[in-house]
Amino acid sequence: MSYASLMVYVEADATPERRVRLAASLADQFNAMLIGVCALAIPPPVMADGMVMDEWTDDDIELMRAKLADKGKWFRGIVGGEHRRLDWHAALDFPAETLARAARSADLVIIGQVKAAGNAYRALDPGEAILKMGRPTLVVPEGVDSLRAEHIVIGWKDTREARRAVRDALPFLQRATRVTIVEACGPGKEKTALGRLDDVARYLAHHSIKGGPKVMLEQTGSGAEQLIRIAREERADLLVTGAYGHSRLGEWIFGGMTRELLAASPICCLMSH
Repeated sequence: MSYASLMVYVEADATPERRVRLAASLADQFNAMLIGVCALAIPPPVMADGMVMDEWTDDDIELMRAKLADKGKWFRGIVGGEHRRLDWHAALDFPAETLARAARSADLVIIGQVKAAGNAYRALDPGEAILKMGRPTLVVPEGVDSLRAEHIVIGWKDTREARRAVRDALPFLQRATRVTIVEACGPGKEKTALGRLDDVARYLAHHSIKGGPKVMLEQTGSGAEQLIRIAREERADLLVTGAYGHSRLGEWIFGGMTRELLAASPICCLMSH
């Protein structure tokens, strides 16, 4: 199993060179197509006392188109090469909506971390994108420019999202030299948790992957902190987890672990919803 098409989001107002180079390196590893995506949405007119006070002009919109085109040239300049298959997709629309539509062409989508909410017209909300795309998403921390994925930690929870994440991560897991499957549980529940992890290990073995189960008792601190601590102890450079959340009255609500990993994980996270 492999990834045939990788997609990386490129912010219009930033130059995420390290993430783009990481995406290009993965495309080479998997002999995959690499697609860059960028978007800017046109803000609505500013109204006051029933009158239009500020409205984007045709010249403003042309400048936005030019910015997207320049970003496409930058992308090709960073990753271009005769041996690479590349594509570029840009749109005047909300970044999360654009990426969610474009993701139908990708096996894996690569995005960056965002520590705080930004301007929805110009900045990608990673949580919203993950919950909308229906594709596994690799979240890359700022400053990370490579991913060997030799040691992988699976943060297991007996849910649909975790099952999808493990299935979606198989191309990485099959290349890893060590895989650790972790579940946090309360006192007295270790045996039941270990039974679940043994089932996951057997599933991985069917794909020629050797994964060691590891049950940890719930400790002080958040679930994300505990998972990151285990990953560091294992010297892992990739976490595989489910992404948890839903939409309520137009607002995206995320689980605590998902929100923390999206904002603060020091290593790459592959998430599926």
